[in-house]
This record gives sequence, C-alpha cells and structure tokens, in this order.
Amino acid sequence: MGKVVLVTGAARHLGGRFVRRIQRDPEVERVIAVDAVDPAHQLGAAEFVRADIRRPEIAKVLAEHDVDTVVHLDVTGTAIGGGGRTSVKETNVIGTMQLLGACQKSPRISRLVIKSSTSVYGSAPRDPAVFTETTPAKSLPSGGFAKDAVEVEGYVRGFARRRPDVAVCVLRFANILGPRIDSPLTEYLALPVLPTVLGYDPRLQFVHEDDVVDVLRLAAHEPRRATLNSGTFNVAGDGVLLLSQCARRLGRPTVPVLLPAVTWVGTALRTVGITDFAPEQIRLLTHGRVVSTVQTRELLGFSPRYTTAEAFADFARHRGPGLLPPERLAGAVDRIAERLGAPTARPAGSVPPAHPVSVHPVHSVHDGA
Repeated sequence: MGKVVLVTGAARHLGGRFVRRIQRDPEVERVIAVDAVDPAHQLGAAEFVRADIRRPEIAKVLAEHDVDTVVHLDVTGTAIGGGGRTSVKETNVIGTMQLLGACQKSPRISRLVIKSSTSVYGSAPRDPAVFTETTPAKSLPSGGFAKDAVEVEGYVRGFARRRPDVAVCVLRFANILGPRIDSPLTEYLALPVLPTVLGYDPRLQFVHEDDVVDVLRLAAHEPRRATLNSGTFNVAGDGVLLLSQCARRLGRPTVPVLLPAVTWVGTALRTVGITDFAPEQIRLLTHGRVVSTVQTRELLGFSPRYTTAEAFADFARHRGPGLLPPERLAGAVDRIAERLGAPTARPAGSVPPAHPVSVHPVHSVHDGA
C-alpha cells in the first residue's frame, strides 16, 4: 500500500499546487485535500473533502480515509472566502489544536509536516545577525500571524512529546514570493508608494513558491539516505535584499516616515482595506530578519533553486512596472547620493552575493542596490 496523504488548506494557491504535485509521486496511493471552502482551482485526481479543521469532524476524515501522513498548510496570515483576523486566528490556532488532537488519536499517523514561519523569531533592534533554529527570540511576537505561528509550534512540540512514534517536521519559511502569492507583505509591495521607517533599511529574505512545494514534498516522504527530515528547519533563498533594493527593483518610490508615524500609516492603510500593516509587519520593515539555512542543507538535504534575489525578481516580473522604471529610479537615487557626498549605489540589476547566511546587520538609510 502506498501512502495516504491528507493536505489542509487545499483551497489556497500553495495548497492546491502541493496537492497536484504530491499525487504524482509513485509511493503515494491517495491524496485527501481538505478545506472549509471549495477550491477555485483543479486538484487533479485528489479527493476533496470539505471540512473545517476547527471542528472535531476532522478526526472522522482521518479515520475514514486511513490517513498516515498529514501536511498542515492551513497556517496563514490571510483569510479566504471572507472573514477577518478573528477567523484567521481561529483557523491557525484552534484548527491546529483540533487537527493535532485527531492525529494523536489516530494509530495510523506516522508523519506530520507543519508549515510555519520565520516570523516566530520576531524582529527587534538587538536581534542577532542570523537566527538559527535554536536561537531564542529577543522579543516574542505580540500579535498577528507571527504570534499564531508561535502558538502553533508550541502545540506541535507537545504533540511530538505525546506521540514520539510520529515523525514531525516543522518548516519555518521566510517570506514566500511567487507569481500568485497573496500575503500582507506582497500587498505592501504592491502599493504605488512604499512607506518606510526613516533611518532603517532592513535586510529581508524570500523563498520562491516553487521551492516551498519542493521542500514540502521532501518532508512528506521517508528521509533519503544520509538525511533527516524530522525536526525544525529554516527555509529561505540564499542571500538577502535590503528594502531599498526591493523598492528600486519594483520601480516604486519610498516615503520615509518617523517610526511613531508608521503606526498611524498602518492604521490608515487597514482602514481603507489596502493592506494588513500589522505591528509585526512594521517591526519586520524596521529591523528585518535573517535566518541560517545550514541545517536545512546538511540535515534535510534541501537546497533552494531560487536565491532571495531571484525569487524577488520573479515576483517583480509578474507584478508589472511601478510608477518609475527601475533604471530611472536608480539613476535619480545615485544623483542625489552624489550631491550629498554619499557613495553611489551599484546598478539596480545587480545582485548581492548569495550565501546561506549573512552576518552583517544593516540599519542604514543607504540603498546599496
């Protein structure tokens, strides 16, 4: 018998992509796609079950279909099919609790994969240059999706202690980008003018949606020789980009504002429904965040195909041009820098050196693209 894989969050873009991909693996017999709403995309030969993971009925789904592998992708920062922040939090936290409770009672479950986020490390002024999987957060997230992810991982650790016979893999993804990814960060980057924090130029990491699907598939199977796919792993493309570099490559001008005013700007944006400019989003765009992917390469045996810069470039290509052509914007920035006596920046198309980790924090206002 092949594996029976249950995937939550199948109505979302990433969930649908993973469902279509995993069912092509020869060792997979059946794929059960689960979500509380009907998907707008095709799921191939997978069997779709409309079920709300916040309700006890998810235990019946596991039992009826003899599920042995669960890939939990319904931990996200955006609502689907209506609903606001309350609905998202209930799905993330209560839904995960119900799912883990169902898995604990199922004797057939042997593997559990959880989609998490590097946001569990928070973003603070005294953060280390690079977070490893064992680095404690200097300042735990106080709300929003980041806090949900922290709570979810806490419940997963408890489950792993109660069911040591189940291989549990937690994947902490950096900000996911791709042609069709929808998140608070992509909504922010889609603004015609990007509000930034005066005096800060945070380092950011991205992971391409193709790499997300690939590493999820790797984690859902038995480990390959000389690898270990149970544990917690950071997943991010090599290298980093400064926020100023991102703005230039999108052709979008920035408006630096004082940090206290950023909160007001975020409130205004949420009021008109433009983007979810939550407090943890503000902290990320102030202090940035960089994680090490050494453990992912050496233990999990996974190397992303896209660097951070390449993932962002693919995202930018599908978003279309901004208000200003990137070359024109870069030239204007360089002319201003020359008048101010600052070093001129590299060409807008240049890419910083790619490396699994970066060890020098940057909090200056220079572009450096």
